[in-house]
Parts: sequence; structure tokens; C-alpha cells
Amino acid sequence: MAGRYYEEFEVGEVIDHPRRRTVTERDNQTFCDMTMNQQPLHLDADFAGDTDFGGRLVNGLYTMSLAVGMTIPETTDGTIVANLSYDDVQHPNPVFHGDTVYARTTVTSKRETSDGERGIVEMHVDVYKVDDGGDGPDGDTLVCEFDRTALSLRQPDD
Repeated sequence: MAGRYYEEFEVGEVIDHPRRRTVTERDNQTFCDMTMNQQPLHLDADFAGDTDFGGRLVNGLYTMSLAVGMTIPETTDGTIVANLSYDDVQHPNPVFHGDTVYARTTVTSKRETSDGERGIVEMHVDVYKVDDGGDGPDGDTLVCEFDRTALSLRQPDD
């Protein structure tokens, strides 16, 4: 089990997740199909080509969902009771087919539940695309950010 128990999270720590993903047209199309999102900005090259973006954008909810998945191994894999919320989601820059994205998590707070048997961990997740054009790590561009709150197991007493 790679995830962390409540006690293993440290407020202020930054977790650089090693997994990256190059987003493909198929990824975007499949996600839009599964969620019944038929926004032409995501699917219609002719329509999207006439927008300020100049081409199809990857669905922002896919970007966020992908980032959550990337963060699981180093945070809550096997140690989570439930995700409680995703808050303050922002997409400051677009993701296009062929962009490679990665995530970085900062633990922002934690507290025990009222029964003392579990803990609530709040994390801020930044998602970057590799492009040397932004203010992020290695000059990469921030494409999504959000706060995630998880209900975590406490470490067993054995």
C-alpha cells in the first residue's frame, strides 16, 4: 500500500507526483462520450479553430480527474475512507491534445474526526503542462488547480 495514513501527512509538505501523462485526442473524446459532454470546443476542430484558442481544448474535468488519479499513489491509495470535497477548481490555462501534464500536492491542513478514529486531510493540487512557458516548476504552465478534502484512516495500532 503506497498511500499515507492520517498521521503520515505533514501540513506544508509538498508532494511531487512522478507520474505524467500525455493527453491524447482519444482520451478527450472518450471522456466527453462517457460524460455526455458534447461541447464543440472539445470535439469539433472546425468550430474550435475559429475560437481564441485556435483548436480543440481538452475537457477541463478530464484534466482534473486525471490529476486526482495521478495523486492517489502518494496520498490516499488504500488509506482513504472517502473523498469529501473538491473545491475552488480553476483552469487558468488550456490543455490541448498532445500536452503532457503532471501534478504537485501541498498538504494544507489536517484534523482528527470528533470520534478520533479517522482524520480529515486537506490538500491543494496544482496541475502543470510541460511547455517552458509559465511560472511553474521548470517554467511549466499551470493548467488546473483545486483543493481536495479526504477522510483518511488512522494508522493501525499493531
